[in-house]
Amino acid sequence: MSSFSTIANLPLTVAVPPATPAASAAGQSASTAENNKIEKSAKDFESILLGSWLQQAEQSFGSLPGGDDDGDEDSGKDQFLGIAMQSLGASMTAAGGIGIAKMIAKQLHKADDAQQASEAKTSPGHTE
Repeated sequence: MSSFSTIANLPLTVAVPPATPAASAAGQSASTAENNKIEKSAKDFESILLGSWLQQAEQSFGSLPGGDDDGDEDSGKDQFLGIAMQSLGASMTAAGGIGIAKMIAKQLHKADDAQQASEAKTSPGHTE
C-alpha cells in the first residue's frame, strides 16, 4: 500500500477555535482567517484525493497485459510516480478541480456557522 492511499484514508479534521467576544474588526479578521483555513483544507484534501486516484489509475492502466514488466523494476519509479501524480492532482485542484473542495468547504462553513451560533446562544451576555 502506498503512502498516498494511506494519507487519503485519514479523516479530515479542521480545528475550530471557540468564539470569544472581541471587537468587530478583530472578529472580521478572525472570520476571514477561519474562512481561509477552511478553503485551504478543502483544496488540500481534494488535491491529495485526486493524486491518490491518479496514482491508482496509472498503476491499473499503465502497463500492457502480457507485457514484459522486468525492465520496470526501477527502485525509484514508484516514488517518482507518486510525486508526479500528487503534483498533477494539485494542479488540477488549482485549476478548479472536480468540485470536491467546494462541497467540503460548503459543509465546513455550515458546521462552523452552526458552532458559532450555538456558542453565541450559550454565552453569558446572550438574552432571548
